[in-house]
Amino acid sequence: MLDIFYNRRSTRKFSDQPIEDEKIKKILTAALLAPSSRGLRPCEFILVNDPVLLEKLSISKPHGATLLKHSPLAIIIAGDKTLSDVWVEDCSIASIFIQLEAEALGLGSCWVQINRRYYNDDITSNEYIHDLFNIPDRLEVLSIVGIGYKAAERPPLSDSDIVWEKVSRNKFGGVFD
Repeated sequence: MLDIFYNRRSTRKFSDQPIEDEKIKKILTAALLAPSSRGLRPCEFILVNDPVLLEKLSISKPHGATLLKHSPLAIIIAGDKTLSDVWVEDCSIASIFIQLEAEALGLGSCWVQINRRYYNDDITSNEYIHDLFNIPDRLEVLSIVGIGYKAAERPPLSDSDIVWEKVSRNKFGGVFD
């Protein structure tokens, strides 16, 4: 099972190959099965595969969203702030479930942070996306995950990438061996 964690790397370049509906449904199933605080399920998802809309999403913030322009699929992850005070955490878990299932299906993905980011000096990325997709005010956009077939493979992480010094036992700074 750890193989998926070693192999999943952010993918920012995708091939033109469309994603099969069966794979999209599996990715969405994973998102909908993600745990949430008190089982409230505040997450909502918008699938985007229209090239015009993907291009508009690619400019939702000045840096880090351009990969969406050439993604065959993007999933907007939003949380209902009236339903849960921990919607950020719940949407984060769902975003990661999406990425892990994409990897398990042989697809690449990359998280695009939207929460607390700005489209320009006047409006937030969240406001820009709300207007673009007619999203109700009760929902806040946390992230967008771009998904597609990888244009190139990246080498997996290795044991040398694991920073064991970040782990303590029983107290901060307690050595873990």
